[in-house]
Amino acid sequence: MVEIVSVRFSERSKSYFFNPSGLTIKDDDHVVVETANGLEYGICVKGNHEVSEARVVQPLRPVIRIATETDKRSVENAKEREKEAFDYCQEKISSLGLEMKLVNVEYGFEGNKVLFFFTSDGRVDFRELVKDLAGRFRARIELRQIGVRDEAKMLGGLGVCGKQFCCSQFLTEFHPVSIKMAKTQGLSLNPTKISGVCGRLMCCLKYEEAAYESLVKKAPKVGAFVETPTGKGSVTNVNILRGNAKVRLEDGVDTTLKTFTFDELAVLGGKGRRAEYIAARDQGKLEEAGFSTTPPPELVRTFENRPRKEFDAERKAAPQRSAPPNNRAGDSRKNHEHPPRKHGNQQKRHEHMPKKTKPEKDDTATADSKVAPFQKKKRYNYRRRKGKKTEE
Repeated sequence: MVEIVSVRFSERSKSYFFNPSGLTIKDDDHVVVETANGLEYGICVKGNHEVSEARVVQPLRPVIRIATETDKRSVENAKEREKEAFDYCQEKISSLGLEMKLVNVEYGFEGNKVLFFFTSDGRVDFRELVKDLAGRFRARIELRQIGVRDEAKMLGGLGVCGKQFCCSQFLTEFHPVSIKMAKTQGLSLNPTKISGVCGRLMCCLKYEEAAYESLVKKAPKVGAFVETPTGKGSVTNVNILRGNAKVRLEDGVDTTLKTFTFDELAVLGGKGRRAEYIAARDQGKLEEAGFSTTPPPELVRTFENRPRKEFDAERKAAPQRSAPPNNRAGDSRKNHEHPPRKHGNQQKRHEHMPKKTKPEKDDTATADSKVAPFQKKKRYNYRRRKGKKTEE
């Protein structure tokens, strides 16, 4: 076992092992370490701890000291000079007409080295640019060409999922991603839907690849001719995450799709095997062609291995026990019938109100007594919408 500390030089870089050199370093402490390019300023990700010698890459560089206030001020000044160097380099690229895109600038801790990161579609002759930069900053100039994935990692941003880029948030290195991963997971093969902002395949396709590969081994392919507990059929759809497949039975009567789990299916072959089964069925020679008329016993679902949904369906369909009668012994009200009761306020109101009686007709009335003392005027109803008046 070797005692080491883990140090990271930027927020998006991987951590490296260093020899603590007898110092007690805690997490998030700023340290100055020795590297192949000289002294560098970094942050301790994990303090003093021991790892096996197989994980350590020799030579193991030492930690020079824990960063002081002077070291922190020099780092802040270097960040200000990085902005100035970026603007100056951008102007020179435009003036020289170089086909390159400047991405980032980093100053060395000692101030004697400036590193420029850029992207380009091909090779670029930047010898004149290096001369201008070296004459301006009086330091060692290094131009490094990077890919589009490294560019997205440095710049950061939001992906199609709405979250921050994985590469700029927690990924320390890029893993190879292929179109086969998207095909295995049943995703659309449209490049615009499975590509990230950088234009390459999304890194998240690698995360669940191992789980999908283990599930695909148990799943039948679409179009396979399979044996089911209810007969033989062809697979029309496969749901890898749910672990089931839809099968169209070949009995000629039931044409609906039925869903079975992967354990309930036995693959007999492909489309050729299905054609042989149909021909043998029409001729009545299934057993001679090697087809069984009954499903194998290992595919028949017993009471113990049926899915949970079937148990719930049987429990709901089972008859419920009737509740015991509510007639208690000695209850004198069980055979007593009550008349329908009205609402209290309604009952009181009807009791106090006198009953309406129709006036009796006077049969002795003459025709003159029935004439009204005045002539009734006509009333008109004016309708506003239609503009008509009707007579009532």
